[in-house]
This record gives sequence, C-alpha cells and structure tokens, in this order.
Amino acid sequence: MSTPTATVLARRWRLEVDMSAAQDGSDFQLFPAVTDFNWTAEPNHEDSSVYEDGGWAGNTKTGQAWEVVATCNRKATADSTAYSAVHEKVRAAFFAFGDDSQVRIRWMDRDGLPEAYEGTALVTWAPQGGERTALDQVQVTFTGNGPLEQITNPLAA
Repeated sequence: MSTPTATVLARRWRLEVDMSAAQDGSDFQLFPAVTDFNWTAEPNHEDSSVYEDGGWAGNTKTGQAWEVVATCNRKATADSTAYSAVHEKVRAAFFAFGDDSQVRIRWMDRDGLPEAYEGTALVTWAPQGGERTALDQVQVTFTGNGPLEQITNPLAA
C-alpha cells in the first residue's frame, strides 16, 4: 500500500435520498446541486470516575447523535413548472408528521474511497433568501433518527 500524499477535497461527498415509498433503501437518487456539506456524529460521554481511579477522570460513552447539514441551489425545469423531485420529497417531509416526516439518506465519497454512511433522518428545510442577484438556496438539516450505519461505498470500484 502506498503512502497517501494527495489532499482530498470537501466536494468529494455525494448525498442521496431514498425515493421509494417504503424507505427501504431500494431507490436512492442524487440530492442535486449541493454547494455546502457537513456532517457530525457526536458521542455523549458521561463521567464515570470512581475513587479507585486515583484522581483520573473516567468517562463512558452512553449514546450518539448524528446530523447532516447541506446547502443546495434550487433547480427548476426549463419551463419553470417543477422543482427537482428529490428536493420536493425532502421539502414535503419537513411539513409532514410521523413516518412521513422522515427520509432515508446515504452519503459517500464520490471517488469510491471507503467512507459511506446511511440512516433515517428528520428534516429541517430553511430557505436562505438573499439579495435580488442571489441564487435561490436552501439549507437542509437531516437530524438522525436511529443509528448511523457505516456501509460499503456503492461507488467503490
């Protein structure tokens, strides 16, 4: 194995949304026009220090939460009659309740490197507004609801 020397770029991430009605991972499609992408998976640590530790702190991981924040440019058809179907599914989930308020997403390294993740999330849809010359952008926050799974990158060779 050779020593890594090339710096990877932030735009390496590809975000996809499961468009299937069952949200079973059978119809992942590109979430298009992403201009900014960030994800976190913060652990919850609780103090588990005891006298026997000789004054050193002890900690125990008791939980974990994950989140994806993506900003995208809104895209419409040439005749301005429809938006991206994937964007619309996510926007609709933001206004829904219960199971309909969740979407299954996955993201992976678009160059096929091993990092890839999948999970079910609640949606926050926040239009960004702007000046008269600004692009129409939306910041979407996917708040994990359940486990974040490490998956085999579907784009791997």
